[in-house]
Amino acid sequence: MTWLPTLLQPGLPAYAFDFPTMTTQILVVDDDVELLGSLADFLGREGMAVSVLHEVKSLGEQIERNPPDLIVLDQIMQGVNGLAALSTLRAAGNTVPVILASGPDDMDRIVGLEMGADDCIGKPFNPRELLARMRAVLRRQTRSAPGATREACAVVGFGPFTLDLRLRTLHTGSSQLTLSAGEFALLRIFVTNPMRTLTRECLLALLHGPEDDHTGRGIDVQVWRLRRILEADPSAPRFIQTVRSHGYVFVPDGAQRSSTH
Repeated sequence: MTWLPTLLQPGLPAYAFDFPTMTTQILVVDDDVELLGSLADFLGREGMAVSVLHEVKSLGEQIERNPPDLIVLDQIMQGVNGLAALSTLRAAGNTVPVILASGPDDMDRIVGLEMGADDCIGKPFNPRELLARMRAVLRRQTRSAPGATREACAVVGFGPFTLDLRLRTLHTGSSQLTLSAGEFALLRIFVTNPMRTLTRECLLALLHGPEDDHTGRGIDVQVWRLRRILEADPSAPRFIQTVRSHGYVFVPDGAQRSSTH
């Protein structure tokens, strides 16, 4: 196993271990260079092939060039919120497992899981705990039904609609409906959280990150636009129902809930 220190030079965002055989591919995204080095060294000794990035701007390019089996993503990086990167990743339909390294606040972890993280770990963390969580997430991935693919699981049906999370398309029958990027992102949150009451604050955090300054009124406008696409009568919605004084709930079968108004 050979450490490649030259890749730590400025301007080269990724470095790796040289492994003689194919192993589990891990991508660690953090802006703490010292932590990246020690964590990559530790995981490498555990038999994993590790690539790292110290920023998220090239995350999509890195994933496309060298698809990882799992990503460890820091939530708080200089100038960038890791939750925004996670949201972008999931909105694009990418289902690669992600462990979010979050702050000590429980709300950070809750929002991270709501946005699509497979697990969260608070910083600072014990590398061995992270390793155990990584192995648990990877085990869950291998327990998928025989023949099932991530792409197949990315197609969600509700009412007369079919939403493809990978292709970012919405169909009813043979017709494809037009969704803006914002409408798709909001619908994705709803369909992946069925029958759960989501507050306006939670929806804002999931869409834009917990530190965004959008208002609840903005969410109401986005929900109304989405209802105009999905609902036969937007003023009496079946799929995205209002929970008075709380927020919204997505009802896949369109049945009216007694707690909604």
